[in-house]
Amino acid sequence: MRSQRQLRVGEEIRHALAAILMRGDVPWPKELKPTGVTVTEVKISPDLRNATVFIMPLGGEKLTETVKALNENVGFFRFAVGKAVSLRYVPALKFVADESFEEAEKIEGLLRDPIVARDLKKNGS
Repeated sequence: MRSQRQLRVGEEIRHALAAILMRGDVPWPKELKPTGVTVTEVKISPDLRNATVFIMPLGGEKLTETVKALNENVGFFRFAVGKAVSLRYVPALKFVADESFEEAEKIEGLLRDPIVARDLKKNGS
């Protein structure tokens, strides 16, 4: 379970990264210029030294390339976060693909299955 401080700092970093990505001054590789990247969550370690940033490009297109490009420019993001968020130490950032959308879609598909829907209806009445 994460502490209030971890949640608050993670949310501040998420907002800062979202603003940085929205400004559009990210040094993207020439072959990759995503139209939009969503920062869905930032999980921070208890000592506030490491942060895992969950991202999803708009439409889920070029996900692996986007994650790779962001991790290659992690120094740019640490510097920008350091300017935007007042912390003693700027955490090391690691960008990863957010797979929660795929998981939610899979669960939704299972719930729409006629056999499961029949069982849910039977237990619900």
